[in-house]
Amino acid sequence: MHLKSDDITRLEVEYQTGEVPPPFSHVFKLKLSFGKNFVNTQFDIQYTGREDMTPEEITDEGFTFEDDYRFTGEIPNLWEHVFKKLYASSKWSNQKSLGEKGGIKLLAKDIHGKITRDIPLNQEEWYLCCQDYIQAIYEVSKKEAPLCLRFKEIGPEKGLFVELLFKFSIRKVETNINQQTGTLDWEEGRKIASLIFIPDYDYDTAKEEEPENEGTYLDCGDGYWHDFDSGIINIDPEFDAKAQIREEFRSLVKD
Repeated sequence: MHLKSDDITRLEVEYQTGEVPPPFSHVFKLKLSFGKNFVNTQFDIQYTGREDMTPEEITDEGFTFEDDYRFTGEIPNLWEHVFKKLYASSKWSNQKSLGEKGGIKLLAKDIHGKITRDIPLNQEEWYLCCQDYIQAIYEVSKKEAPLCLRFKEIGPEKGLFVELLFKFSIRKVETNINQQTGTLDWEEGRKIASLIFIPDYDYDTAKEEEPENEGTYLDCGDGYWHDFDSGIINIDPEFDAKAQIREEFRSLVKD
């Protein structure tokens, strides 16, 4: 029997990549305590199986020797509702342990001292929620700056500039659209952010300088501008991610 989500006082989430090879393979654990004006958080991530790899094999994949990380601290209380809502809407498997493919398993404890251990069927939802929460941790701890996406379109007569600043710790997206500031619904902003990571990017053609020539450009958050025509490549032949990204940014302009 699963717990009533409103009664949960502690949640532990464990994740393992399973068959994914190093240097990508890793495990992480989140320990969340509710009931205060913040979410008391312990986080630990460790990358596995790198013992037999050369330094070049690790760094060539974009990793460093300091990817393992630990955090203990406070995250804004709005995240309590996010996790409890996800728990309440989840379906559960009858598995007692994760298989070779890895995944997420949970431990929950309520105000009555009852404890349940479960493996959710909606693994992707839990994984994405945890990834957003980890970004919140990185923001609060100053390990990483908030994600900033920039889109620029330069035409013969007019142009468009959009900047989206994602603050995961408070689930807020601040916008700058042609010098007009505002905010964007969090879920709408996350939809755009998720699209960004679907295509491939040619960093040999990317530029750090903000483009001035006619065209359409995107900065994925690392400070490099990619030309839609020559620097962004659709991977899935059945899904035009480039066109979808462009349409999402254009749609932010209100008539």
